Amino acid sequence: MKSYAEDLQNQEKALENIRHKLALLPDASGCYLMKNSEGTIIYVGKAKVLKNRVRSYFTGSHNGKTQRLVADIRDFEYIVTGSNMEALILECNLIKKHQPRYNVLLKDDKTFPYLKITNEAHPKLEVTRRVLKDKAKYFGPYPNSYAAHQTKKLLDRMYPLRKCGVMPKEVCLYYHMHQCLGPCVKEVEKETYDQISQEIGSFLSGGHEEIKKDLQRKMQEAAEELYFERAKELRDQIISIDAMMEKQKITTSDAKDRDVFGFSVDKGWMCVQILYVRKGKMIERHMSTFPFYGEAYSDFMSYVTQYYSDNPAVPQEILLPDSPKLIKAKSADVDQPIAAETELYSAITAETASITDEGAAQTELDRSVDSLRVAEARALYAEGTIQDPVGDQAAGEKEPETETETETETETETETETETETQLSGGLEDPTAAALALAEWLDVKVLVPQRGLKKQMTGMATENARVALDEKFKLIERDEERTSKAASNLGRAIGLDSLHRVEAFDNSNIQGSDPVSAMIVFIDGKPAKKEYRKYKIRSVQGPDDYETMREVIRRRYERVLKENLERPDLIIVDGGRGQIKAATDVLENELGLFIPVCGLVKDAKHRTSQLLMGDTFEAVTLARNSEEFYLLQRIQDEVHRFAITFHREQRGKSMVTSQLDSIPGIGEKRRKLLLKHFGSLKKIREASVEDFRPLSIGDKLARQIIAALREEES
Repeated sequence: MKSYAEDLQNQEKALENIRHKLALLPDASGCYLMKNSEGTIIYVGKAKVLKNRVRSYFTGSHNGKTQRLVADIRDFEYIVTGSNMEALILECNLIKKHQPRYNVLLKDDKTFPYLKITNEAHPKLEVTRRVLKDKAKYFGPYPNSYAAHQTKKLLDRMYPLRKCGVMPKEVCLYYHMHQCLGPCVKEVEKETYDQISQEIGSFLSGGHEEIKKDLQRKMQEAAEELYFERAKELRDQIISIDAMMEKQKITTSDAKDRDVFGFSVDKGWMCVQILYVRKGKMIERHMSTFPFYGEAYSDFMSYVTQYYSDNPAVPQEILLPDSPKLIKAKSADVDQPIAAETELYSAITAETASITDEGAAQTELDRSVDSLRVAEARALYAEGTIQDPVGDQAAGEKEPETETETETETETETETETETETQLSGGLEDPTAAALALAEWLDVKVLVPQRGLKKQMTGMATENARVALDEKFKLIERDEERTSKAASNLGRAIGLDSLHRVEAFDNSNIQGSDPVSAMIVFIDGKPAKKEYRKYKIRSVQGPDDYETMREVIRRRYERVLKENLERPDLIIVDGGRGQIKAATDVLENELGLFIPVCGLVKDAKHRTSQLLMGDTFEAVTLARNSEEFYLLQRIQDEVHRFAITFHREQRGKSMVTSQLDSIPGIGEKRRKLLLKHFGSLKKIREASVEDFRPLSIGDKLARQIIAALREEES
């Protein structure tokens, strides 16, 4: 009770401190760092106006996940920046440094794979995730390793670069298959490699049609000269090119490299889809799904920023989706602060870029100037410096609002206006400001298309994200339904009305050494890993599974009775009649508990065979292809995995202890010191005499330790 009162008092002090700091926030752009009661940074955000954005967390209502974030905040710091672009970059760096639990963290499979033509006397083609300044040629990135390796596989068949890591003394099979020039046995001119590198670069940069025509010509020549095997090889290469290129869905007329982003949010989760368009053709996509806690568009932009900070290959153009809130607003009200047909361009590249959208009526320069003016107007409008540039004009045509409007309607409208102002004042929740900041940082054109083919492309990415998120939740629901149904069916099969909680046990030892046991828990057919338990066997000497089972069951359910813990509906032991009898005897005769006990028996191949039940050890009939039999397999595999992992840990510790303890002059204190300093026996064995001196171990003893460990290894 006292602890709770102290916590409440500390919370009040923290909130009072926050209120004082909120009053001192500046009207400037920057980043803010939210901290919990331990001083740990739990969220990093960015804002065009720090005062408005940070205050919004502590006023008004929020969704469930944001409420969870706000409930953990006990303090905050902020860093003022000179522009939105600086805030964007700073936020990215702070997220990478502190890894806050409530931020979107880009940590799924990235860095991205690239194809690389090495800068060597005899270059080779390889897949890499590291882009170095080594004068090699890099192509990519590819959305996943499979796509990169499939492309490399095709190019290896088409172009005879060397395949070996170390140059052999004689030719290999690749030479005889015409997939290597054989630099190991003959000289290859640099011009030949330059030509091959140029053709590979042309192919990967979208010139596959020209390569394909050249292959078709060579195939015809080989056929006319009756070299049918060579003609077949060339034909197979053409088929491989067609198979790879048939996956491309969208074609644009300007053959530009683009990354097209779309995102969708639901139930506190966000899915981001990236469509990779290279030379005007969509070749691949990448998907990321993760929970988010802040404002949707802001967290989406955090993902994009982290993506490009880890990805050195930036396309010529980036397409971003519009904010879902602004899209809804546009569909509900035609009088918007920003013209609906506007596209954003980087101030650096807009004057030289070309237009590809159909129906464009202005020149590129006119459109870029208009876009920047509109962007500037939107920024000023968000800050409250100017009036709505479009809304004012439209407002002159509207009738004045009547004074008979109800109080409830007025409050609702005020809340909506406040929410919109807060959203825009956040800075990078506004797609216009976000795109301009990203364009300034990356020095490329960044668009938020409002119509035409590019709008369709962002719409396609967004729709794919929505479908992927729906699929995720449907699979979760289906999995929960299947596991719950499997648990209830298993309960009925063994005569139980309910099978909510199952506890399973397994023993592990090697000829009686380091005996351990483990317990796992399944609730409604799913593992509850927080309730798993490990047991070191105390009273049993030698390999006695029955007595081991008796000890573990006794220890577990004595504690259940003593601490009034939840009792299981079913106990499963990994074994047959002997283990069932031992467990039942302890439960009923020593503890007075009457909980059903089943045994899982394995076949000769160590797979789940049958379930034994009751005093008569009758086998429960279950179809091998049923969900309930699959559930039993999962339980048996999981408890065995958990037990054997624990046993290996204990055996490893005992082996280390015994090896070090056998050396004269090494006691418990020095053994712990050695393991803490070196980390493992292997590193101690490989150390030099000088490495022991920081531990105050003399050279003579150090030589004895090294000699003893190396002798034992041999």
